[in-house]
Amino acid sequence: MRLTQWRTLLLTSTLLGGAWAKKEGGPTVAQKKFDFIPRDVNYFDDSDTLLMVDANEYNTYRSDDAGVSWKLVDGVPEGKLMELVMHPFDNQRAYIITNEYTHYITINRGKTWQKFVAESQASIFREALTFHATDPNRIIFNAMDCAGIFCEELTYYTTNGFAKDAVPLRQDTMGCNWAVSSTGFTTGDERQDSDRILCIAKGKFSPWSKDYRLVISDSYFTDEFEPELETGKNINGVVNMAVVTKYLVVATSAEGTDEMALYVSDDSKKWHRAVFPHDHKLVEKAYTILESTNYSIQIDVMTSGRPSQPMGVCLTSNSNGTYFTRNIEHTNRNRYGMVDFEKVSGIQGIFLVNTVENYEQVEKKGEAKKIKTQISFDDGRTFQGPTCKDEELHLHSVTDLSNSGRVFSSPAPGIVMGIGNTGKYLGSYEEGNVYVSDDAGLTWIESLKGPHKYEIGDQGSVLVAINDKKSADEIKYSLNHGKDWKSAALPEKVRPVQLTTTKDSTSLKFLLEAVDAEEAAGYIIALDFADMHEAECKKDDIETWVARKNKDGEPSCLMGHTQSYSRRKPDADCFMKETEFKDPEVITENCDCTDDDFECDFNFVRSADRKECNLAEGAHMPLPEGACKNPEAESTFKGSSGWRKIPGNTCKRTSGEQKDDPVERKCTESANPDKPASGAISKTEHVFPGKLFYQKVYLERTDVSTQKDETVIVHTDAGFFISHDHGKTWEEILKDKGVEVMYAHQYFKDVVYFLTRTKKVYYSIDRGDNIRSFDAPTPPIEKGTVMEFHWKHKDWFIWMGAKNCGEKDKTNCHAEASVTRDRGDEFTTIQRYVRRCEFVKEEKKLYTTPKEKLGKDDDKLDSLIYCEAKKEENNDADNPWVLRSSENFFLDDGTVQFSNVVEFATMSEFIVVATRESAQAGMQVNASVDGRTFSSVQFPSNFQHIHQSGYTVLDSSTHSIFLHVTEDNTDGHQYGAIIKSNSNGTSYVLSLPAVDRDTVGYVDFEKTFGLQGVALANVVANYDSKNFKKEKKKLKTMITHNDGAEWTFLKPPTVDADGKKFCTGDLAKCSLNVHGYTEREDKSHTYSSSSATGLMLATGNVGEYLQADHDTFITADAGVSWSAVKKGKYMWEYGDQGSIIVIVKDGEATKTLHYTRDEGKTWEDFEFSDKEVKVVDLSTLPSDNSRNFLIWTMKDGKPVSINIDFSGLTNKQCVLDENDPEAGDYYLWTPLHPNQEDNCLFGHVSQYHRKKTTSDCYNGKMIPGMHNVERNCACTRRDFECDFNYERMKDGSCALVPGYSPPDHSLVCKVDTDRTEYYAPTGYRRIPMTTCVDGVQFDKSEAHPCPGHEEEFNKKHSASGVGIFFAIIIPIAVAAGVGWYVWRNWASKFGQIRLGEQSSFDGEAPYIKYPVLVVAGIVAVVQALPLLVSSLWRSASTALGRSRPARFTTRDSFARGRGDYAVVDEDEGELLGDESDEEV
Repeated sequence: MRLTQWRTLLLTSTLLGGAWAKKEGGPTVAQKKFDFIPRDVNYFDDSDTLLMVDANEYNTYRSDDAGVSWKLVDGVPEGKLMELVMHPFDNQRAYIITNEYTHYITINRGKTWQKFVAESQASIFREALTFHATDPNRIIFNAMDCAGIFCEELTYYTTNGFAKDAVPLRQDTMGCNWAVSSTGFTTGDERQDSDRILCIAKGKFSPWSKDYRLVISDSYFTDEFEPELETGKNINGVVNMAVVTKYLVVATSAEGTDEMALYVSDDSKKWHRAVFPHDHKLVEKAYTILESTNYSIQIDVMTSGRPSQPMGVCLTSNSNGTYFTRNIEHTNRNRYGMVDFEKVSGIQGIFLVNTVENYEQVEKKGEAKKIKTQISFDDGRTFQGPTCKDEELHLHSVTDLSNSGRVFSSPAPGIVMGIGNTGKYLGSYEEGNVYVSDDAGLTWIESLKGPHKYEIGDQGSVLVAINDKKSADEIKYSLNHGKDWKSAALPEKVRPVQLTTTKDSTSLKFLLEAVDAEEAAGYIIALDFADMHEAECKKDDIETWVARKNKDGEPSCLMGHTQSYSRRKPDADCFMKETEFKDPEVITENCDCTDDDFECDFNFVRSADRKECNLAEGAHMPLPEGACKNPEAESTFKGSSGWRKIPGNTCKRTSGEQKDDPVERKCTESANPDKPASGAISKTEHVFPGKLFYQKVYLERTDVSTQKDETVIVHTDAGFFISHDHGKTWEEILKDKGVEVMYAHQYFKDVVYFLTRTKKVYYSIDRGDNIRSFDAPTPPIEKGTVMEFHWKHKDWFIWMGAKNCGEKDKTNCHAEASVTRDRGDEFTTIQRYVRRCEFVKEEKKLYTTPKEKLGKDDDKLDSLIYCEAKKEENNDADNPWVLRSSENFFLDDGTVQFSNVVEFATMSEFIVVATRESAQAGMQVNASVDGRTFSSVQFPSNFQHIHQSGYTVLDSSTHSIFLHVTEDNTDGHQYGAIIKSNSNGTSYVLSLPAVDRDTVGYVDFEKTFGLQGVALANVVANYDSKNFKKEKKKLKTMITHNDGAEWTFLKPPTVDADGKKFCTGDLAKCSLNVHGYTEREDKSHTYSSSSATGLMLATGNVGEYLQADHDTFITADAGVSWSAVKKGKYMWEYGDQGSIIVIVKDGEATKTLHYTRDEGKTWEDFEFSDKEVKVVDLSTLPSDNSRNFLIWTMKDGKPVSINIDFSGLTNKQCVLDENDPEAGDYYLWTPLHPNQEDNCLFGHVSQYHRKKTTSDCYNGKMIPGMHNVERNCACTRRDFECDFNYERMKDGSCALVPGYSPPDHSLVCKVDTDRTEYYAPTGYRRIPMTTCVDGVQFDKSEAHPCPGHEEEFNKKHSASGVGIFFAIIIPIAVAAGVGWYVWRNWASKFGQIRLGEQSSFDGEAPYIKYPVLVVAGIVAVVQALPLLVSSLWRSASTALGRSRPARFTTRDSFARGRGDYAVVDEDEGELLGDESDEEV
């Protein structure tokens, strides 16, 4: 067991007196009583020596006489134990891992212990030690460093068994393993077998799990490489790895889905993605790798849609672990991933599995499972039900464990035991009986009444059992395979916890762990049968038992041989008495080869009837060297038959033709396995019933998915329709079900919910393949967001329902919040009279995880909920709104955080709350990083008054907040200044004055996705004109390439789309001006795409000011230079990560679209319609990574979609080699910064992958955007920002804000007691994101000693200079992590936050949810300095209560934009929302 760290319990644990008993003719019984409950009892294999743990006092005890006597281990300090680890490959060694830096090892089964030291504490996030399978001295030590606010994982190793201290291996690891972690695995190279290590490591440029990588080293990470899990591509998102018999298995995931991919290797060099049947996929926490063989992997994959009643399918791989086929359907699982599956120990091909017979009723109606037991004797080819006296027998298995170790069998040959019952189905455990089989499950007898814990010893000669239904004062034993039982008294009545013996079941000694009735004291009772018989079994007492027989009773073959054992006859009056703990030896005899000894060759898969092996979809037929030089001729070659003998199979080949002999194949079968490209674009038109489009949702698969679908669902006034091929074919769904709105899961792309006005809810978790339903506790509310999803747990959500709203008297009508953790199977009411509830994120490890929480169950860290509800449960007008929090799903009343709440909002783990004491009072804003400690947010003094009247929080993705402060709110003349915060949001400087905003509060400001520091904004050029109130706003567009530090006008193209020259000269008089955010009908359409780095399109004009006329322009270098595309206004979409761009006229009838495949250098036309139509919208996948597009329009009064498919233009996929990135179809592009000669931003020059415009290929799977940081730059002023209480002056310097004092940097010494020095303020501090080196260090100043560290300080500075300081009490790394999160996770969702708006703009569907970014804060400790860090988010005003058909809303509303915007304005509303009480 692993003990929780950071605890110190002052309890005593003394050994109490023992009791001895010997019954004539029975076993010797020795009892020891403890004042603690013994835990983690472990045998040293092949011995009578044991270790066990006192979990109260953190001590280790040892017994060398099979548990009769115990004493504390020698040489180990008491109270230090964190984990006891037994060496899995050396039965002499064990390890005591402590919660300090010194740990202990024994190499003689605990007689003596030696200490070893690691420089860091052992990890509590994973097992501390991992072992080499063939060299016991090679051990990996997984550690963590919690010196700061982070707990960073790192790894050490030893090659000398810790004879010397552990040596650092690698930092930023998430677990490491030796390649040879199993005795069955080999790399095929002796040196690599010895030294090769695999680690899961953080991403090159990201700490997030979606970027975790697999890295391999043969030199203890003096160098390393990433294996190609897929050909030509490194795979990110590695979440786990394991060694399963002779296989290395790596699991990967992707953002936005819980689907996973599995990669398998049998040598750590060649990797293959595991291929599963098309209707089964791997889902996180929904697959289990079962006990496997040395020739296949067994996996159980959950197939049911009800998390509370999971079922699965058992799949078996071929011998290299790549192709899986079904063994048996409807297996029984539990919600923890345990599966009722177990192999019979020591015998190939026999296993027991429990299945659910009424699976359809369980799935559709939630009925209780009816479980039946099945057994296979031929490795899963066929199954049958075990029987006892001609009745069906059903046995409790892994999901209902009652003892440790294996459930049914042990190494004792053929002896199988279980608890169960006869009849139609499996009953309760308490009503079960003991059944025994001595022929590996072929026949069974009822052996004991009632449930018992049981164990097998002396290779099956002795069976021991103790009643498990109640306390017992005796044990029972059988010496004839369970036919007869005798009893032996125990010294006192106890409740059994565990009954065990040696691992190989060769001993005559057993161990019973028990507790007293109050579970206050623990017992270890040693049972010894050695003295019961003088006789040791002779030859006549032994039989040869055949492990498997066919229906004729003859030995059956599996893997090319029969299997038998020598064992004691059931009625022999003797014991085996293997004093050397000798394991039973298997006797094999090879058989002649049959069809069963062959499997499908690599790249071949079984046919449905399992009689043939066919080439797998997309696979290539291997071609011999020199064959098929002229593939057009009718030439042939000798190729694989599709079959091969299973590796490891020992069958004897007979004469004549062999199943795996090469066969004659046509060259055309291998010349080009892919269909040739047609060279043409295709179009497919579909007419929908009805008159209007309402809503559409893309459910986009990720790269881990093996499927090829591009799924979209559309809602018209006539119903809901789904397409899995991007609109080529459509199928109506949910007809006559009363569905009115779709809710796509915000965090999981595969999931969508369909709501009715009743309690009935329909949903799909597999992109619409299957649609299921549940009943909510209440009908949905009519206004507001109905469903709040959890960011991590797919099945968790909060349901907002209308309570008492169907009555004539609606006095008590209110919203009721309920939570489910099993996707609607069960609900718990959490708050009544509520306005909104949300899950508040607590990011484990990455931020300020309290030490007392480290190592706890993740689910407990994920359960923080905030609810905005009435103080009392009534609708009285004077009943204020309060904000309550809970970490236990409101099992109690929760904690009131604030009263008089206007609204609250969250993003990531941040939460911000707005309160107002009265209608006349100003608003107070409080922010928190952990949802527990709040601090008042303070803004710059010169903006304080304006801030209270109106501001807009803009996108914040580079560790700074851009805040638009309204300076003029006159109707039609609104504008304001953009101010930019430092990295923790505590102080702001002017970035750009007079930026345009509209009457609603939206601002003409937009950042470029996929690049750091690039943004566009429109300024009101005539804001200071004397006649401004009479004039209209005159807008000009400006761009920044260094995150708002400098802004310039856009340089215009030289000529327009017709080749006519534009004006030239002063940019103030002649520049490119583009229409921005405030003018877009659909706020989600953006200039750029996160998957098309550096590309932007915009509409506007060249001249002094922005005009009403539109032309369309493009840039391929992030706005440094622009070119004209077309005259007029066009809408656009990016496809295939920018390798295709499609534009179509916006607002005018047309039948032609235009496209470019070379970043806008050339454009071609395609006629998509037989007549001109007005395009309503142009859409594609949210990732912009499809070669299919959809045009949405109206024809003859009917809604029509037109699929445009560009995949016919090429079938060649682009080749990217990360080790030589410009050798294939890509080049490295470096962004230019026109105002900086060195192109540096944040201290470095970045390189990005871009497809060569000359390469006729497609990108396919997402390519990594950033390739590398080409170089770090010398530090300059732009790598530093103003310190707290300092502001930027016009000349760029930082000066102290008048009336404020410099921060007290000495306070850092109080927080970090190990710190020896601090530095006086200079007014500057290093920007967290910068990687600059050397140059001018603006943040360096005079060093001062921390109190109590003067001597260390003087020693240090007698020979060296000063160091880097941190200016604020919470380290800047927190803000850096937050900024990174915002940038990486919201980069494709354009963000502006209107704090205080009531609803979205006119014409939008009122039922559509627009998640929004908003401001959140983190609290600076000691000084309690408020750290305002983005962000918040809110939702649209209504969910179901539309009064008229709404305009068609694009996919971007759901995937990208989501109205990411917030405004505060006294005239228009309150912070984060309207104060209306109409919540339902």
